[in-house]
Amino acid sequence: MFHLHEKIEKGGVYVIAEMSANHGGKLENALEIVREVAKTGADCLKIQTYTADSITIDCDTEAFRIHGGLWDGYKLYDLYQDASTPYAWQKENLEECHRLGLDFLSTPFDQDAVDFLEGIGAEAYKIASFELVDIPLIEYAAGKGMPMIISCGMGSEEEIQEAVDACLRAGNDQVVLLKCCSEYPANWKDMHLANIQDMTKYGFPVGLSDHSEGDLAAVVGVSQGASVIEKHVKLEGVESADSKFSMSMDDFGKMVRDIRAVKEIIGQVHYGPTPGETGNLKFRRSLFAVKDIKAGEVITPALVRSIRPSSGLKPKYYAEILGKTAARDIPFGTPLSMDLFE
Repeated sequence: MFHLHEKIEKGGVYVIAEMSANHGGKLENALEIVREVAKTGADCLKIQTYTADSITIDCDTEAFRIHGGLWDGYKLYDLYQDASTPYAWQKENLEECHRLGLDFLSTPFDQDAVDFLEGIGAEAYKIASFELVDIPLIEYAAGKGMPMIISCGMGSEEEIQEAVDACLRAGNDQVVLLKCCSEYPANWKDMHLANIQDMTKYGFPVGLSDHSEGDLAAVVGVSQGASVIEKHVKLEGVESADSKFSMSMDDFGKMVRDIRAVKEIIGQVHYGPTPGETGNLKFRRSLFAVKDIKAGEVITPALVRSIRPSSGLKPKYYAEILGKTAARDIPFGTPLSMDLFE
């Protein structure tokens, strides 16, 4: 069972650890990432399902070369060939996730990948930001009837709506949208996490796919209402196409703890004393005699004050008792009550 919607419906935050290329080309690294993620308290391990041929073509013209940024100088085909996770590993990754109590998730980049994932028992699909505009792919994946997590990096309002509509046309309303800034790493000024609350207008839960450094954006995202957090993770000492913007396991574990703490801190709408505050109600202010008051004496501001503790009348009755007459002697330090006055 894929636990995404169950977690969200219970008010929790579903945390996804993205492996991406950080296996560094070795199956043992991929399995070790699964094992380390399981120790962090995350909910899900995510990979990507593509080949260089399914995502681009082996062409060396200028349009297929990257200039600037993390992958400067790469030909697209070579980048995806280096970064891909072999299909032959993926069922073993899924089984290791399930053995350790993690959900397994992958991003398919073509219809064959969707079918492959269905064949190995995957229970949900993730659509990458760059595929947000691939409406036929989204509609095909959604047609499998499983949860759809859609990253919306670079997406206009119209493009996000078109992706949502593709899912609905396929009869699938198990959708979660992720706010995303498709920069690697993402600059804080470009992240616009205010979108998280605004994106609820599409009618589905909203989370954050975070490519920024550190865990601050994830924590802020949860405070803005994100119900899913996705973050790239890596093993120390393993270099890959994605390792420079990925989070170490120790830092990722801290982020998971911080996210859980933030969600607890936000809590639910609540007024009145908490169980922990109840014992401190006695230290609220109330009305006391601050001098000895004789029977028949008129109450003046010199005789009564609002002070701590709370065993007398509430301070809101102060004006009401001024001018009244004491029904009996009232010693200094007596908490006031209405039966003390005529």
